[in-house]
Amino acid sequence: MRERKDPNRSPRTVPALRVSSTPGSTATGGTAAGFPAFVYNNGDPIPTCDWDTIGDVNEFVNTPDLPEERLGIVFLDKPSTEDIIRFAGQLNLSTLLVEDLIAGGQRPKLEHHKDALFMVLSRPVYIDDLEFVEFTELHIVQKDNLFVVIRKNCPAKNTWNYRRMLPSKKQVQAGPEAVLYHFLDFVVDAAMPVARGIQTDVDEIEMQVFTGDPAAPERIYRLTREVIELQRALTPLVDIIEDLEYGFTGREITEALRAFLDDVEDHLTRTVAQIQDFRDLLTQILQVNATLADQRRNEDMKTVSSWGAILLLPTLIGSIYGMNFDVMPELHWRYGYLGAIGLMLLSATALYFVFKKRDWL
Repeated sequence: MRERKDPNRSPRTVPALRVSSTPGSTATGGTAAGFPAFVYNNGDPIPTCDWDTIGDVNEFVNTPDLPEERLGIVFLDKPSTEDIIRFAGQLNLSTLLVEDLIAGGQRPKLEHHKDALFMVLSRPVYIDDLEFVEFTELHIVQKDNLFVVIRKNCPAKNTWNYRRMLPSKKQVQAGPEAVLYHFLDFVVDAAMPVARGIQTDVDEIEMQVFTGDPAAPERIYRLTREVIELQRALTPLVDIIEDLEYGFTGREITEALRAFLDDVEDHLTRTVAQIQDFRDLLTQILQVNATLADQRRNEDMKTVSSWGAILLLPTLIGSIYGMNFDVMPELHWRYGYLGAIGLMLLSATALYFVFKKRDWL
């Protein structure tokens, strides 16, 4: 049985394979069948070079018995079905994998298809003004030293800065596994500012609830929905990282790679735990809001009931003396009318002070 990591453990020292900047911003790159392509030789990017097909890149980086280590990354932004079928044929991908690549709309997962590794990731971005989490679905196909990164189901107006996904020289030199972990880290790091944005909105909702804002419940429901979607996008990554850590790729994990993977897992575990806390907190806030709403309704009912009782006695007195019976001595008294009016005012005033003393008014 695998041992689950403690989300509250002390953070590790930042491993050498982790980078905080944009490592690939200076890589020149080229194209493969018109798509951006980057090829590395012993960790250094090869100057601009264009290939007719993605299959040509695959043959170049996966040529056996090379004296140097090569690695290639090709980026496909919302490719057509024909593009997917074309490069899948060049890489000899399985039919099931091709169907997954075409379909899209999948949850994060890690699968083996023949000699290819297939990973699905959902990278979140928080739109603070709308309190909405947008997801970019990424399909990553690894075949030995070649990575094909496909962007699907992304926000319509979101320009893809794919260079931010390029690994550092140390990561490339560490091998394909380190590049795969880099892609995971890219998604996990994106989730951290999303969590901070949600934290700010949760704090605002707490203040909104206690001020009695009637718009609070709708905002709670809307933010809870986004938290659930974020949880569904990140929670599967825990299992993906554990699979990689326990040799899912079939290659030995070096200490440097394990340190990097553990660092990614630390960040992910903390973020997932924080998101679960958000979900629990929003549930509690909703319950508190319902309790406060019930209290306000009870106060309103007390006020309505008090005024109803105050008006009841004058109405009762007026109804009795308005029945026009002949044998009613009070009707023939000289001060009967003033007495009835006085009795109405006295009873109403007495009830008013009684309810006022009990804070019903």
